[in-house]
Amino acid sequence: MTLNVLEHWRTITISRMAHAPSGRLDVLGLGESSVDHVNLLPTAPLARGTASKLRISSAFDAAGGQIASMLTACSGLGLRAGYLGPLGNDDNGRLIRSELARRGVDLSQVLVRDAPTRFAIILVDESTGERTVLWHRDPALDIQDDIDPAVLTARVLHVDDVDERAAIRTARAAAARGVIVTSDLDRVTEHTTDLVASVSIPIFAEHVPPTLTGERDPERALRKLRNQHAGLLCVTLGTAGSMALDGDRLIHVPAFKVHAVDTTGAGDVFRAGFVYALLAGRPTLDILKFANAAAAVSCTRLGAMGSAPTLAEVEQMLAGEFVATP
Repeated sequence: MTLNVLEHWRTITISRMAHAPSGRLDVLGLGESSVDHVNLLPTAPLARGTASKLRISSAFDAAGGQIASMLTACSGLGLRAGYLGPLGNDDNGRLIRSELARRGVDLSQVLVRDAPTRFAIILVDESTGERTVLWHRDPALDIQDDIDPAVLTARVLHVDDVDERAAIRTARAAAARGVIVTSDLDRVTEHTTDLVASVSIPIFAEHVPPTLTGERDPERALRKLRNQHAGLLCVTLGTAGSMALDGDRLIHVPAFKVHAVDTTGAGDVFRAGFVYALLAGRPTLDILKFANAAAAVSCTRLGAMGSAPTLAEVEQMLAGEFVATP
């Protein structure tokens, strides 16, 4: 990418921030936050054999969760981000709240629950950076009817599929107010079809379209999903990059090649990059390139929130000039 194109990204950002309505958020996130107990292992654990018992190389605790991590990445890119999600009133909840605030995320719409905050045990294979996530979420964190549609004034609402009924209700309310709704779809349940229909731009994890359609090939799966959704469809493909169906035009952008240290936050950061480029008015091809670059940077460092890149780092990745730091 040339210097002129990089300067164009900066110009778009400055112009967008200058002309957006005063006080209006760029993106509001509804969904999960978590405290992650991260364990680095010499290899991926297996049920049998020598890899069934592994010594932990190192471990640390950090704030994470797909929506919270996506929002911190948005904030790091210069967007005004706010969290609309449930937090427990325990130490973990206070830790997440503190980290979100420190990273510039608006917390005026946080829903505090008398319940333990969600936590996850994350196992990271040091040889590949791939991770396994084990999580627990108390049902008391579920959102009932306590979201006022009047708070849905951001330019984009981003939802996940953890509390699907709440996501569907809120996505429909936001769409009715003219808000763009994007998604983090990571599983398939009896509610998934309704959730897909309720969002403007579904962004699927790699395994979801095949499960929904029975088509293993991502292009065929997206084209089959076109029968259910007329908008832009996107799927993340891990080391194969990302793919989108824009009308009838299929766009595939390969991943940037990096030495992956931890892929925990890659999908969340991809979605932050996607929303950033979408709000900048970029064409779909550039949106995927920018999102891929953001995700690639995140893979070079540990943690979920801690992996969020700056705009300058994404620009460096796009230009082939990014150098990972320890």
